[in-house]
Amino acid sequence: MRKMVNIDTVTVAALERLAADKGSSLQDLVEEVLADLLKKHDRPITTKEMFAASLKDGRRRKHA
Repeated sequence: MRKMVNIDTVTVAALERLAADKGSSLQDLVEEVLADLLKKHDRPITTKEMFAASLKDGRRRKHA
């Protein structure tokens, strides 16, 4: 799926330099950042994680 996001020019330039220094792509950096952000806020990333979170939530409701 494609989504467009506006990022200021200075930030894009800094990200491109970081990607070059790491030997990765801008896309790789963005995916890493988004995954870290989702983890920070306890949000599932993969389908497997979504199902696991759903099961945990269902178990909590039964015990409440």
